[in-house]
Amino acid sequence: MPGLDDVTRGRVLFGGDYNPEQWPEETWPEDVRLMRDAGVNSVTLGVFSWARIEPRPGARDFGWLDRLMDLMHAAGIGVVLATPTASPPPWLGHLHPDTLPRDADGRTEWWGGRQHFSHSSATYRRHAAVVTEDLAARYAGHPALTMWHINNEYCTYDWGDEAAARFRGWLRTRYGTLDALNTAWGTAFWSQAYGDWREILPPRHAHYLKNPTQVLDFKRFTSDMLLECYAAERDIVRRHTPHLPVTTNFMPLWAGLDAWRWAEEEDVVSVDLYPDPRDPSGAQAGALVQDMTRSQARGPWMLMEQAAGPVNWRGVNHPKPRGLNRLWSLQAVARGADAVCYFQWRQSRQGAEKFHSGMVSHAGEHGRTYQEVKRLGADLARIGPEVAGRHRAADVAVLHDWHAWWAGDQEARPSREVAHPDLLTAWHRALWRAHLTTDFAHPEHDLGAYRLVVAPQLYLLTDAAIANLLAYVRQGGTLVCGFLTGVADEDDRIRPGGMDARLRELFGIRTLHEWWPLEPGERADCDGFAGTLWSEELEADGTADETVLYKGGELDGLPAVLRKGRAWYVSTLPEPDALRDLLARVAADAGARPVLDGLPADVEAVRRGDLLFLLHHGREEVTVEVPGTHRDLLTDTVVTDRVTLGRYGVAVLKP
Repeated sequence: MPGLDDVTRGRVLFGGDYNPEQWPEETWPEDVRLMRDAGVNSVTLGVFSWARIEPRPGARDFGWLDRLMDLMHAAGIGVVLATPTASPPPWLGHLHPDTLPRDADGRTEWWGGRQHFSHSSATYRRHAAVVTEDLAARYAGHPALTMWHINNEYCTYDWGDEAAARFRGWLRTRYGTLDALNTAWGTAFWSQAYGDWREILPPRHAHYLKNPTQVLDFKRFTSDMLLECYAAERDIVRRHTPHLPVTTNFMPLWAGLDAWRWAEEEDVVSVDLYPDPRDPSGAQAGALVQDMTRSQARGPWMLMEQAAGPVNWRGVNHPKPRGLNRLWSLQAVARGADAVCYFQWRQSRQGAEKFHSGMVSHAGEHGRTYQEVKRLGADLARIGPEVAGRHRAADVAVLHDWHAWWAGDQEARPSREVAHPDLLTAWHRALWRAHLTTDFAHPEHDLGAYRLVVAPQLYLLTDAAIANLLAYVRQGGTLVCGFLTGVADEDDRIRPGGMDARLRELFGIRTLHEWWPLEPGERADCDGFAGTLWSEELEADGTADETVLYKGGELDGLPAVLRKGRAWYVSTLPEPDALRDLLARVAADAGARPVLDGLPADVEAVRRGDLLFLLHHGREEVTVEVPGTHRDLLTDTVVTDRVTLGRYGVAVLKP
C-alpha cells in the first residue's frame, strides 16, 4: 500500500488546512504568494465543504474547487483532499432527522455546529458515500492530488434507536447467544438478565449505576461503527486512486477510538496536537502524543493540525511565546513527524473559530505569527532531505490499551482520583525527565526488541496479554508494572485474588488483601520516597529479590515495591522525582541509556536516524556537551564538543 514516503519524497510536508471558501476569490492568489514565501508545500482542502459542494440534495458545485486545485498545482503545492463528511449540510438533518445523533438522555444533537451525524445511520452513510464517490471520480487524475483525508476528528457517540439496533447486531456477532452475553455482562447482578435481543439498549440515562461491561462494550461498538464509516469512504477513494495514501486525523489520547486498531486501517497515521503553551509540562505532553503516534505508525507520521498561536477553546487562550511554535514543531520532527501542518492557513474572520490562530493571523503577513511560520518553513526545507523517512526504535516501551482505559475509568471504582491518562502521563513524564526516549506498545504486541517495558496501569488484561508479558520477562526483558494492573479480564470481571495469579507469582506477591486509595494530598511514606494517589495491602511470598516497604500507618512494614528477577511491581504512585529516579535506575540496569549524559534539565535530546536533535525548553541560555564534531543543519555551521542554545533554541546535529 502507498505510504507517507510516497508523498514526502525526501522532504518534510509543511502547510495546513486551507479553507478558501470562507474568503473572496480575489484573496486566493495572495494566499498562494504567502504560501510560497513561507515554504508551504502541502495544503488540505475541503474538510468542511459539504454544503459548498452539495448546496441542495443531489446538486454539485465543483467549479470553485476545480479552480483551487489548478491554482495549487500551478504553484507547486500538493493537495491533501478531504472528504467533507464531518459536517453535513443543514438540509441533510432537516430532510433526514435519522442522520442526527442522540445523547444518552435521548436529546437530538442538531445541526449548527459540526460532527452532527449518527455513525449508525444508513441514510447518513449513503449520502456520505455518494459525495465521496463524486469527489473521488472528479479529482482522481488531478496532478495536485497527493493524499486523501477522510472526514475529520471522528468523535461522535449515538444512543439513538438506529444505533441501538446496530449495537444489538454488534453484540450478536461478539457473543452469539444471549446466554453468553448474560455471562459476560454479569447480568445476574441487579436482575439485569436479558431474555430477548430486543430488550438490549445502549447504556442510556439510568437511575443509578450502569452495567460496567455494557458500557465497555458500547465504547468498543462506537469505535467500530466509526471505523466502518472511515473504511467505507477510504475504500471508495482507494478504488479511484489506489496509488495514493489515505489518512484521517486522530485527536491526542482520545478516549473514543481504539487507535491501535484504527492505525492498522490507515496508510498514514496522523494526529492533531495542541499542548497548552502555559503548561510547564507542555513539551512532555507533546512528546507523549508524538511517541504514541510514531508507535502507531511504526515509523514516520503526520502532524495534521497544531496551532501557530492561541486556540479558542480553553478558558483562557494564551498565544505561544516567541520561538515556542518553532521549538514544538521541530520536536515533532525529532520524534518522527514527516509532516508539520496547522489548523489553519488563514485565521477566520467569522464563525466559531475566529479566535483560533492561523498561519496567517489577523495581523497579516507582517505579524509575528506569519514571520515565525516563514522561519520554520526555511528550517524544514534545510533538514527535510536529511530527516524524511528516517526512523529509530527506542529501547523502552510504555504499554497502553484503550480497552483497559475504558474499563478502568468507569464509575463505582475505589477512587475517582485515579485516571488512566494521568497515570500514563506521569510515567511517561518520569522517563522523559530521565532523558529516555520511549515507544508505545499494546500489551499483546511483540515486545522482544525492548530492553525495558513499563505498564503504568493496565486494569484490564486479556489472557493473551498476560501470557505475552510473562514470555517477555522469561526471555530476558525487564518489566515494571504500576498498581491496579491485571485486575480484570476482557469482560471487566475481577480476577480471583484481585490480580491475576500468574502476575502475582511473577512479582512475588502471595496475597493482595486490600486496595488502599489515598485522598488528594495524602501521602504513603515508603523507604526513601513518598507515594501518592494509591497504596495496596500486599503480602509477599518470600521470593522477591528486592523490596521497598511502607513506613507508618496501616501498611507499615508491608511491601510497596517488589522486584523478583526482572519483574517489578509498584503499588503506589511515587512522587515525580522518585518515579523518575526509580525508572532511570531500572532502565540503566536493563541497558537502556539516555541519548546523552549530563543534559541540562530543560534540554531534550532525541535521535532520529543518525541525526541528534537538541531542544531547549527553557528561556535562559544553556551549553550542552556533545562530544565530537558535528554540523548543525539549521545553521550550516560546524560545532565541536559543545552547543550553546538560547531561548527555545534547537540544534539538529549530523556527525
